[in-house]
Amino acid sequence: MDFAFDARTEELRKRLLTFMDEHVHPAEAVAEEQRARLDSPWQVPPVVEELKAAARERGLWNLFLPDTEYGAGLTNLQYAPLAEITGRSPRLAPTATNCAAPDTGNMEVLAQFGSAEQRERWLKPLLAGEIRSAFAMTEPEVASSDATNIRTRIRREGDEYVVTGHKWYISGAMHPDCEIFIVMGKTAPDAADIRRRQSMVLVPRDTPGVEVRRAMKVYGYEDHDHGGHAEVFFHDVRVPVANLIGEEGGGFAIAQARLGPGRIHHCMRLIGMAERAIELMCRRAATRTAFGGPLAAQGVVQQWIADARVTVEQLRLLVLKTAWLMDTVGNRGAHTEIQAIKIAVPRAVVGILDRAVQLHGAGGVSQDFPLAELWAAARTLQLADGPDEVHQRSLARRELKRHAQD
Repeated sequence: MDFAFDARTEELRKRLLTFMDEHVHPAEAVAEEQRARLDSPWQVPPVVEELKAAARERGLWNLFLPDTEYGAGLTNLQYAPLAEITGRSPRLAPTATNCAAPDTGNMEVLAQFGSAEQRERWLKPLLAGEIRSAFAMTEPEVASSDATNIRTRIRREGDEYVVTGHKWYISGAMHPDCEIFIVMGKTAPDAADIRRRQSMVLVPRDTPGVEVRRAMKVYGYEDHDHGGHAEVFFHDVRVPVANLIGEEGGGFAIAQARLGPGRIHHCMRLIGMAERAIELMCRRAATRTAFGGPLAAQGVVQQWIADARVTVEQLRLLVLKTAWLMDTVGNRGAHTEIQAIKIAVPRAVVGILDRAVQLHGAGGVSQDFPLAELWAAARTLQLADGPDEVHQRSLARRELKRHAQD
């Protein structure tokens, strides 16, 4: 990527690229081999902890947090090219640098809205990479893309909150080091303002009544490296009132604050995934022979590679613009651009990965190349953090309103 960033960003980029080449990429096969020998697929391969230690030694840790008290103090624009690099190995690199979802969003929530006690008890070990966490919002019985639909109840009884509900696709909940859930539910289901009915509470995983029932698959993958995506039941789970994050009725606003950075982080990493796909396409085209010549000589293959390069350059500029706007006018001011990248980037990257799979033939859908798993991850992001259609609806309304005032 030939783009001029500030000196600190360039230095971190070079350091991170070296770390990826010397440590992360070689560890991908090692992690698979180690996992095959473990007693449970949810156990963490030893090489992951080695990567985390190496990243910390190199100052490549908590890069996503703009608050210098907790993280690297980078702006969104500075973090963007770094997240892109980690996206080239999404199974290992985000975890190695302690920049993996859902922990990133949860740490941001605790840093911004958590009490001093909550930050000491949960944020501190998350920042250190000693524990993992989960964010419990999505529910199977309702359209969770509309957060006002959520049915989970959080009712107060004396000095406790009682949580009752059914969640699924709760990322990270299967991880053996997952110790805390941030749970979103309704504390005031009949409030006049439908966006003041929800609250968030901290629920330790070992609290009586928390049932992690099963791992949900994503296009057949269980995403062991990310801690899976679990179906979870909360059976009259009791937690202290002090476990409330922020104020009662503030859950919807906190969720929106959490999702803004999360959406751009996903898009940054997706561009890295697309770059890796282009690299694999070029290698395959140059070394594979069919019908008397290399695949690279086929016009359709050249078109795929050219279109992929043009698309990635366009997406990167849109993501960088969005990051800059978030830094200069805030998430609210960058609302349109955040929605635009959430629509455009996953859709386009799915197309690039699809052609990369096609170019690899049977190998493209196999476990011998990362393409099938990357495709599944990219396609899932057309649903996660709000499906495309929700963002299109909101963006179109904003655009129509703007022109109606002309």
